[in-house]
Amino acid sequence: MRQILGTLSALFSAGCAGGLANSVTVWLCGKYGLTSALGVKIAPALTPYWLYPRVIWGGIWGALFILPFLKNKVVSRGILFSLFPTAVQLYYVFRYMAGKGVMG
Repeated sequence: MRQILGTLSALFSAGCAGGLANSVTVWLCGKYGLTSALGVKIAPALTPYWLYPRVIWGGIWGALFILPFLKNKVVSRGILFSLFPTAVQLYYVFRYMAGKGVMG
């Protein structure tokens, strides 16, 4: 049990780090005008209110890696597991939370 909790904690922490890296990248791209140059209207303020949910959701998605399949194929596993948050964003968040329709 201790090993499982240790592994889950490490995976959650790695997911949080990924969420933080993604959020800072989005913020930097918005701050320096890269997103607007590409026709995307996103330039968030780097505030705890904006950052916290992204870091926590990153941790939750990182915890998916505790599932026991494709253990020896890290890249395949990463690609497979990246489909879950992508599907949630495209088919749930854009449609129901942002009001942008399916796939934004």
